[in-house]
Amino acid sequence: MWRLLFAQTEIAQSVEAPAEQPSVPPGNNPLTGMLPMIVIFFAIMYFLMIRPQQKREKERRAMLAAVTKGDAVITTGGICGTVVGLTEDRVVLRVDESVTMEFVRGAIAQVMPKESAK
Repeated sequence: MWRLLFAQTEIAQSVEAPAEQPSVPPGNNPLTGMLPMIVIFFAIMYFLMIRPQQKREKERRAMLAAVTKGDAVITTGGICGTVVGLTEDRVVLRVDESVTMEFVRGAIAQVMPKESAK
């Protein structure tokens, strides 16, 4: 009886020999198909978010570097005044006849045009 079972098992194994799995061609890598999408995504993010922010920051640095005595400015806190003193990182504003305030230069939000300074 055992001989019969072993014989059937051997026959079944020889009949059900594993078929060779078809090999995946090297051109069907899923990452290769998504790579252009990833590159396009980062390019769009760069041109829509990063580059405009860099441009605004460059303009802001130029504006802060161009501040001179006598300019009318508005700070980020909303204080309006006229520049009466400058150092490399500080600015002194006259906000009233006898009131001066010292601010960090980066606190200047806007430089008013010369016409509106009067």
